[in-house]
Amino acid sequence: MTELRFVAPVDDGALEEWRGIHNTVVPPWPLSLPDVRDRAGRNRLELAYAGAVAVGNSTVRPLDADGVATVIARVLPAHRGRGFGTLIHERALAAARALDPAAIETLVLAANVDGLRFARRHGYAEVERYEVAGAQEIRLRLR
Repeated sequence: MTELRFVAPVDDGALEEWRGIHNTVVPPWPLSLPDVRDRAGRNRLELAYAGAVAVGNSTVRPLDADGVATVIARVLPAHRGRGFGTLIHERALAAARALDPAAIETLVLAANVDGLRFARRHGYAEVERYEVAGAQEIRLRLR
């Protein structure tokens, strides 16, 4: 397996690349560049590269009012099944654990069967399903 290089997107070019991955993996809720800039100010965002190719990204949200951190790992469909998701998730999980959370959760678009299978395989259990703008999202908690 190829090693991944992780980069925090800080300029508009990198934020745009992060946005493109998000919008490919989560098409019902596309983000604009200003949306991503806003998220970068609140959350820990990273891009994952295999060589020069961006294969995925991650988000680590800070603790909410209940002390829960949220991690989201995204891998472009063409790059799934190669272990990239595990590497991206492990790195995001380590960042979340450094926050000393009461719990760690993730969010998966219900239509993303690969993402849902991945989350369950990595120890997450479904907590809630809800609809946002016509698409169903699933909140899962790490056991």
